[in-house]
Amino acid sequence: MANVRKNVWELGTPWAPEILWYARAVKVMKARPLKDRLSWRFYGAIHGFNASAWAAAGQPAKAADLPSKTDQAQFWKQCQHGSWYFLPWHRGYLLAFEKVVRAAMATLPGAPANWMLPYWNYFKPGQNQLPAEFASKSWPDGANDNPLFEAARYGPNDDGKVFVDFTGPYAVEEGTAFKDLAFIGGADGGSPGFGGPETDRFTHGGGTHGGLEHQPHDMVHVNVGGINKVGLMTDPDTAGLDPVFWLHHANVDRLWEVWKSVPDVQGDPKSPKWLGGPASSHGGRAFVMPLPDGSAWTYVPADMENLSDLQYTYDNLALPTGLALPAQRFERLGASATQAQALQKKVNAMSRSVNLLGASDTQLRLAGMGGTTRVTLHPPVQKKLAASLTAAPQAVPGRVYLNLENVRAKRDGAVFTVYINLPHGADPAKHPELRAGSIALFGARAASETDGEHAGEGLSFSLDISSIVDVLHQAQDLDAGKLDVQLVPRNPLPEEAQVTIGRIGVYLQEG
Repeated sequence: MANVRKNVWELGTPWAPEILWYARAVKVMKARPLKDRLSWRFYGAIHGFNASAWAAAGQPAKAADLPSKTDQAQFWKQCQHGSWYFLPWHRGYLLAFEKVVRAAMATLPGAPANWMLPYWNYFKPGQNQLPAEFASKSWPDGANDNPLFEAARYGPNDDGKVFVDFTGPYAVEEGTAFKDLAFIGGADGGSPGFGGPETDRFTHGGGTHGGLEHQPHDMVHVNVGGINKVGLMTDPDTAGLDPVFWLHHANVDRLWEVWKSVPDVQGDPKSPKWLGGPASSHGGRAFVMPLPDGSAWTYVPADMENLSDLQYTYDNLALPTGLALPAQRFERLGASATQAQALQKKVNAMSRSVNLLGASDTQLRLAGMGGTTRVTLHPPVQKKLAASLTAAPQAVPGRVYLNLENVRAKRDGAVFTVYINLPHGADPAKHPELRAGSIALFGARAASETDGEHAGEGLSFSLDISSIVDVLHQAQDLDAGKLDVQLVPRNPLPEEAQVTIGRIGVYLQEG
């Protein structure tokens, strides 16, 4: 019988056994030295490690305390981001963590045998606040050393009030990623896919984030950690040190399983390169976790596909309400309901032909309240787009993506909302119809370091602006041959963040 991960807000009582025992185990793990493979900080460093970032977060790692270079090379700095390995790597990480937590519990009297990690579903009404057990320094008995509490959580307004904001122009979104019926995307300007772009290597950060990684994953990280104040959750190199990290990733893992029930969805990749992971096809690093019995568990994405094989499930795998699936777009373009449903079934057969529709001319530097640039459209590709949209009732129309390319920053955390053709002087919040989407700079610092493994290439983001372009096409406003793009930060951006965008490109992915 499968074990069940449950919603942390629906465990019945404050400090329910699942949370109380989690806290007890975290205390045991935090007491272990960094060199111990089963310690709290060792497991956090599996996700990411940067000595300067740890020190700045109040978690210094002295040279004498570090594990052997062999252990660091085998286990540390593994998290997969900007890659189609993002979801399976993190699933294995969660499974190994659960085993380590259970083993820590087993050192205490009365421990449960089948404890399961709860998840935090911040999208349910009334459940977007940080769970109370993580927000207080106190245990139920009044003791003042609750290990689930972290001071370095600053929230979306940088005021210490921690919640996930799923309303308004900077909303964390549940359903956006579900619009993509394909798991695999690309880094060619088109769809990044639900699960991320195909990558040919072990991908520890950088690159283009896939749909689910971008929204809600990245946005939740900085909503919890902070935006202009950098908390543990704000930076991938410190995120695994926060006890709420694991509940967030359990929810991301749950959403992967939910996506598989979307109508006409493609499902997980069948490519041997994905199934076998980077070690099998490219000679890269293996995904490997230290376990309580002293072994090193190596796994590949193929091992992570089936929850029944992994002997766990979730208490709620229902689809989000109000999903905006491709068929709805086709109806807006003139297709009947029957035609729209038929076209949706063909979406997975779309070619991966991606053409540059237009791009900005210069780098955009962002400070204060953001910045604006213009994208000039290329007439030949614009004609292809117009023809594709006009033919929509009979054929799958192309999709249009706005790419923020080579986004660099000196620190993580900034959140921006992107608008298309916002009237001069207009209040962005009053024009949701012009909102292309929001991004969070989770991982930008490390990806921008010129001496790092990504050679300073930064992050890239791909936003589906097809619905905006459809309206412009129908109103003949695309005839102007340009799009004005404005980025508005949630919180005023300090100069020292040094955020730049190498280029803003608009791409047509043909049907």
